[in-house]
Amino acid sequence: MTSRISHSSSSPSPSASSVVRPLGSVSAPAPALFAALAPVALAVFLGFLSISIPLGALALEVRDHLGFGAATVGWAIGLQSLATLLTRHQAGTLCDQRGPRFAVLLGLPLTACSGLAYVLASVLPFGAAASLAVVILGRLVAGLGESLFLTGLMSWGIARVGPARTGSVMSWVGIAIYAALGLGAPLGLAVQPSFGFAGVGVLALITPLLAWAIALRLPAVPASGGQQRVPFHRVLGLIWRPGLVLALATVPYAAMAAFLTLSYAAHGWAHAGTALLGFSAAYILVRLVGSGLPDRLGATAVAVGSLAFEAVGQVLIWQAGNPAMAVLGATLTGLGFSLVFPAMGVLATRSVPPEQRGRAVGNFIAFADIALGVTGPVVGMATHWFGIGTAFLVGAAATCVALALLATVRLGRST
Repeated sequence: MTSRISHSSSSPSPSASSVVRPLGSVSAPAPALFAALAPVALAVFLGFLSISIPLGALALEVRDHLGFGAATVGWAIGLQSLATLLTRHQAGTLCDQRGPRFAVLLGLPLTACSGLAYVLASVLPFGAAASLAVVILGRLVAGLGESLFLTGLMSWGIARVGPARTGSVMSWVGIAIYAALGLGAPLGLAVQPSFGFAGVGVLALITPLLAWAIALRLPAVPASGGQQRVPFHRVLGLIWRPGLVLALATVPYAAMAAFLTLSYAAHGWAHAGTALLGFSAAYILVRLVGSGLPDRLGATAVAVGSLAFEAVGQVLIWQAGNPAMAVLGATLTGLGFSLVFPAMGVLATRSVPPEQRGRAVGNFIAFADIALGVTGPVVGMATHWFGIGTAFLVGAAATCVALALLATVRLGRST
């Protein structure tokens, strides 16, 4: 199943003793699959804790402490994903040319620097505008770091187990991402009252360094051999349909991450992190028990059901009259979103030749970055004019558009 990969003279091949060869069969034993993917998933989890820990706390810091409005909150949160978006293709190219390990070991320390920026913005005697500028710098650095470490870790995981297990890699990585996103926000909100935003920054500094320590111990895998420059539009043309469905399906989470805390505050409710935890718990449960559904039932059928659950969940949050209803809506949103990523991700990676896999992974994830980056500013302006609940109405509308586009995803799938 695995072909020999050639390397240019400028990128020497790792020695046989330092390289992990992929599990050669789609029916590889579960213990071998676990051993290959567990450290990758743990590194993703720790790296993404640094991304998620500041989310809820950042909204309160920018609005309540620095004194800016909802639109600025949206920009402060969304700029990180915009920075990630602009660097995904380059990160994928780096993975193909230098190997995933190089990208990961570069990206995780950069992500840690974002936590340092949050600490400095909190402890140095800056005015509100200067503190916001330092926070935004941290968000931009986090975007670059996340682009490198996530693209690298996903490519590293596929190389460790083989392309036939891409769906398993997508599922494991997705569980790690949303476990971190679900646990990180409540953790940041719990730390903030006692230690301020500086305490949140310290956590965001430490967790990617722990992931970096794990990555240091993992053996390298060969670079895919894609040394030639591949235009962005060529890769994008092969994967844009599943990527666009992913982007639209990500809008509900982006709206929740940026505005659910503010919605709770507007209603006078406590414990906003509970709703995000419900999202994450549902997401992980569905991944654990249903990760094989796209293969058995088909990606389109699974995506239809998933997007329907997301839409219902967003409507419930929009119309919530009490915290329990909001938690139920967030939980249904997580249940629905869970399988969209692996279903569309398998279609995307199968649409390109193996030597462009890193770029396909990077550009596919970039569609989620688009949603995360654009949703914050756009929905922030909408909430300014129409109220905070508009964020979740936009999320419901996005899932309905994704449902309408699923037929074109099937047409766009390459054979």
